[in-house]
Amino acid sequence: MRKVNYDKFPSTKISGVILQGWEDIRALLRERFETCPVLAVEFYTGVREEEVMAELSLLSPVLFIDTRDLMKPEDEIKAMTERFMTDDVLFGYVTNLALKDYFDADKLEAARKQVAESDKVVVAGAGAAMLVSEEATLVYVDMARWEIQQRFRAHEVKALGVDNRMDAVSLQYKRGYFNDWRILDKYKEGLFGKVGFWLDTHVADKPKLIDKETFFKGIDATIKTPFRVVPFFDPAPWGGQWMKEVCGLNPEKENYGWCFDCVLEENSLYFEVNGVRFELPSVDLVLLKSRELLGEPVEARFGKDFPIRFDFLDTVGGGNLSVQVHPTTQFIRENFGMYYTQDESYYLLDAKEGASVYLGLKTGIDKEDMIHDLCEAQKGELVFDTEKYVNRLPAKKHDHYLIPGGTVHCSGSEALVLEISSTPNLFTFKLWDWQRLGLDGKPRPINVERGKYVIDWKRNTEYVQEHLANHFTDVAEGDGWREERTGLHPNEFIETRRHWFTRSVTHQTNGSVNVLNLVEGEEAVVESPTDAFEPFVVHYAETFIIPASVGEYRITPCGEAVGKECGTIKAYVRF
Repeated sequence: MRKVNYDKFPSTKISGVILQGWEDIRALLRERFETCPVLAVEFYTGVREEEVMAELSLLSPVLFIDTRDLMKPEDEIKAMTERFMTDDVLFGYVTNLALKDYFDADKLEAARKQVAESDKVVVAGAGAAMLVSEEATLVYVDMARWEIQQRFRAHEVKALGVDNRMDAVSLQYKRGYFNDWRILDKYKEGLFGKVGFWLDTHVADKPKLIDKETFFKGIDATIKTPFRVVPFFDPAPWGGQWMKEVCGLNPEKENYGWCFDCVLEENSLYFEVNGVRFELPSVDLVLLKSRELLGEPVEARFGKDFPIRFDFLDTVGGGNLSVQVHPTTQFIRENFGMYYTQDESYYLLDAKEGASVYLGLKTGIDKEDMIHDLCEAQKGELVFDTEKYVNRLPAKKHDHYLIPGGTVHCSGSEALVLEISSTPNLFTFKLWDWQRLGLDGKPRPINVERGKYVIDWKRNTEYVQEHLANHFTDVAEGDGWREERTGLHPNEFIETRRHWFTRSVTHQTNGSVNVLNLVEGEEAVVESPTDAFEPFVVHYAETFIIPASVGEYRITPCGEAVGKECGTIKAYVRF
């Protein structure tokens, strides 16, 4: 048994102002009432509104406005958003709505007049800042998307302008992904400089509050150094046992299938303020510091999207993933309003006996026969013979398989896959799921009808061997280190480089954010040659991010890894 050193709670350590508990937070807000009689409390979607509203009511305001009461009727909002929600169980279309579109203009104007004419006013909910002047105290109750998803599963939070708590989790997520989150992120961008206090309610009844100066101190500290976002782990129908041991997870859980440790739109950041963890969405860093984080050329191409995703797929002691395909760029633009697709790769962080990867189609198969069999299997009329149509490749530790959009693929059992991909993380068309039920006891949605339009039938056995499976090229070497190119495919915008090292190896961000994982070795330290940041220690299997603005940095084995060979895989945007 190896010693567990994976850090599940990484944080940026700063000093500043932080309050804990509703009593102390109310005391501060009550004090603010003495000099500023208007309090606006903005909600991101997913906030437990009843909890926050109840606490704010204890301030005994003369006027209390819930912004939901100023919105258009639910039927009207549902009609307005119908074209973005579509009638699909999983997929929608990216919205072009703004938060102001949700409000009844007459109600909003009447409420503004009430606020202007009243004393001791609390306005709470999404859009609260629209009703108040610049002099009002503005508090933002922010929420990471991963926590929102947990609340979807518990059917306990409302969507923007709609009470959809009883909807299927997939429909709640779809409304968030295609509509609510995009609207509120755009709106939040205009508030960063105005918010006086940030309120963390990720843990029920244990709120924490920091002031504006502490918030920006944390943001500024994070962007100047290597950092990690807070990983989250989730079970899966095919989930395995590897992460339990390596990442120190609850051994009583049946399995863990996923670890998302670099999905900045969904992960959290921790600021450790005076020793107390304050949680906020990591996307705030992207929205505020996109150029420093991404690099100017990457920002010019992707705007405020973080384009690289790292996550784990654990099938050790579990089962095969679903046979699947990701859409082409043209398809994802036309059908979902996204401007780039989910190209990806599988890096085998570990592989046990019998591990395999299904990748590409067997040469000479009949296209019509395969689609017919998939459709019949979807109806339960037959068991799809995967190995008749799809290449099954034996897999070993440190293999790297490239999966540009349109390539049929899945991981087999007994593998720990580090999935390196572009960010859109919803667009998987499942073709066959091995007669398996989801964790909810229901069949998972199969998308043969969409999948058949995006499968690249030229990705056959020869193509896989020539272009997709383990194409490693030596790039450079020095004293105690060597660098290899491992991909990705020319169709993909992500480049990956692997470094093996027993001594220090120097890296350059070269104008792009770098995302790395320590794929071999117990521990390494990331340092600045100019001491621009404090030494940053990373452990085996941890993903870490180097902002483009860092420039030069070096990585050296440390601790128990001194004198032993370590390895990193690095991803960055090719341009």
